[in-house]
Amino acid sequence: MRDLELKKKAVEVRRGLMEAIYAARTGHPGGSLSAADVFTYLYYEEMNVSPDTEDADQRDRFVLSKGHTAPGLYSVLASRGFFPKKDLLTLRHTGSYLQGHPDMKHTPGIDMSTGSLGQGISAAVGMALSAKLRNKDYRTYVLVGDGELQEGQVWEAAMFAASRKLDNLVVIVDNNGLQIDGRVEDVCSPYPINDKFQAFGFHTVCIDGHDFSQMRNAFHQARQIKGKPTAIIMKTVKGKGINFMERRAEWHGKAPGYEEYQLAMQELVQAEAKLCRM
Repeated sequence: MRDLELKKKAVEVRRGLMEAIYAARTGHPGGSLSAADVFTYLYYEEMNVSPDTEDADQRDRFVLSKGHTAPGLYSVLASRGFFPKKDLLTLRHTGSYLQGHPDMKHTPGIDMSTGSLGQGISAAVGMALSAKLRNKDYRTYVLVGDGELQEGQVWEAAMFAASRKLDNLVVIVDNNGLQIDGRVEDVCSPYPINDKFQAFGFHTVCIDGHDFSQMRNAFHQARQIKGKPTAIIMKTVKGKGINFMERRAEWHGKAPGYEEYQLAMQELVQAEAKLCRM
């Protein structure tokens, strides 16, 4: 898919997640928006997944370790046809299969239930190891937050992945620089992130997480690397795509009010119209 088409899809994903969070009156827009581009790239270009073969053993696996950004994942799954887009409006409603965090038992397209930070990457490592032990070709991708790197379990999983030479594993870090309590570096700095993953035995790539060309090159590198897992550290903008949310820690876990929602959707509609003129 051309980069322009990916950009259009990413705007669609941002619109869907904002509609879901507004309908729920609760949720996590900031990190969902910062990861919207990589969600789009993974599900439209990188991964071998399809709603028609979601249970196929050879499908690629994806784990959203920063599970609170489920609205972004749900939006791209709906866009790809795993479930109806209208169901996004049931987010966090009683009886809905779209819970506040991913639920593999009830939500189509979800490979692992997540929510407790640090645990998703361990599950992803287990999936990658399983593929190696069973001589399967599928790849496993896991998205972690930069604040999540403060969890010790992340580094236990990283150490194990490198020791088992899991070159079918790609760890993606959404480095938007903010967490619920403020700047990541002020709360408990994980920097330099790339040096830490290298020290744990990973091949590392640092990119602009909103540039599809850089994503393409990074994921291509990951496929070429043998004998070690890859970590892609994406520099992103929290709240990307909605001006008044960008780089604002307060939008980590707050739903917009009516006027804010209208302003956000207007900005996304304008962004979509601009892309259609290109």
